[in-house]
Amino acid sequence: MRLGYTAMHGFAAVLFWSAGPALAGTKNVTNTGELLAAIAAAQRGDVLTLTPGTYKLSGATCAVSGTAAEPITVKSDTPLAAVLELDGVEGFHVTGAHWHFEGLDVRGVCASDDACEHAFHVTGGKAEGFVLTKSRVRNFNAQLKVNAAPDGNGTYQVANGGLVAYSEFYDEHPRATANPVTKLNIDGGSGWVVRGNYIHDFYKAGGNQTSYGAFMKSGGSNGLFERNLVVCEKDGETGGTRIGLSYGGGGTAPQFCAPAFDANVPCNVEHSGGVLRNNLIASCSDVGIYVNRAMGTKALHNTLLSTNGIDFRFDTTSGESHGNLLMGKVRARDGAMFQVSDDLQELPLTFFTDLYVAPAALDFGVKGDASALQKVGARPDVIDDYCGRIRPETNLAIGALEHSLGDCQVNPPPEKNPASGGGGAGTVGAGGETAGTGGGRAPSASGSGGALNEGPSSDASSGGCGCVVCGSSKTESRLTVALAVLVFVCVQRRRRKAA
Repeated sequence: MRLGYTAMHGFAAVLFWSAGPALAGTKNVTNTGELLAAIAAAQRGDVLTLTPGTYKLSGATCAVSGTAAEPITVKSDTPLAAVLELDGVEGFHVTGAHWHFEGLDVRGVCASDDACEHAFHVTGGKAEGFVLTKSRVRNFNAQLKVNAAPDGNGTYQVANGGLVAYSEFYDEHPRATANPVTKLNIDGGSGWVVRGNYIHDFYKAGGNQTSYGAFMKSGGSNGLFERNLVVCEKDGETGGTRIGLSYGGGGTAPQFCAPAFDANVPCNVEHSGGVLRNNLIASCSDVGIYVNRAMGTKALHNTLLSTNGIDFRFDTTSGESHGNLLMGKVRARDGAMFQVSDDLQELPLTFFTDLYVAPAALDFGVKGDASALQKVGARPDVIDDYCGRIRPETNLAIGALEHSLGDCQVNPPPEKNPASGGGGAGTVGAGGETAGTGGGRAPSASGSGGALNEGPSSDASSGGCGCVVCGSSKTESRLTVALAVLVFVCVQRRRRKAA
């Protein structure tokens, strides 16, 4: 069948009508200018793929919102081959929803440490569903900072449901600053998950010389730290006060604390419902876990080597310490109340060196007799271990490593996503992974928009193809209409010729 101009023009017009607005997709980025332009023009579902190379920038604002099913993704085409050198106060200022960053190597290169504050700054209630995964971020005062911002009506809001997973955070030199130094500084929000990261070598050389690996505070809730490796002093200089993981951190000024955000209302509860489980924390000059004005906190099956232990502090702090293996003590300070069960504490260094091959070098292969550790009862909120292996139904090992399952790689934490305590009072954060504290041992379903997905997520409307064009019923119906119109035009033309 030969088509004349009229028919072709009609077919093109129908296809243009059926296609609707421009569809999101993969945008290849090869230089800094293209990256900034792609971020500014981003729409939901876009995947900004960076080719290997170095990208120098002072900052970018990520203001457009994606959705859980169609996040906006910035990723390296080859993991860690896209190097972003940032020389501004904040690298990526995220104010929109569902921005995902994957496989990036991000470096602070400011002339002054005061100038490189945050690689990622997530502000305001619209910025929910933030994801940072499989990346390396170094040389910032806070590689990630999350905090509240006014919503336009004078009310402060903070982002919920963020995920930070399978990434490395550290500094290559002591931070010469009096500003706060905390690698993951999450001030407020509900349902944040910090999972499977390697956090090491953070040292604040100025001011009070106190630094943290990571904390959640400022009136947040239902946060989860699990399967992280935190080594306060590994390759860097010794000195300063270094703390591993914390709910509450050093506290929050009242005007920055949820829900009141009022200078006249004290921040009596820095965090509620937090869980720390299966973390391995080592070489901290202060405590490995610090619970400061945090209500209902659970410290479960962590291993702490060469730290001062676990502190529960102040009269609004409550919770439990269960199944932890540690040098140092589990202490109540200044009126804190908590329960202790099945912890092994105040262990000498020789306990660890006799049990493991080279714990100071992060080799936790078992060379001694670990059978004495296999004595803790099962519970629904600890179903796996540090390496993501499902623990047995009975006689669990004390600490983060389930020795009954054999040895496993410790550094870096393995990328594995088994069930993680689904159900109960938990919340589903970014990536559809459950950050709960209760509920059964069955694996939790992976939600759309998962952090480890390689592109736009599949959903029912996409027919499993991961986009909104191929296989969707709406697109198929539009194409059907277009073809029907084309057939009609051709038939009418033939009829006119016959007449």
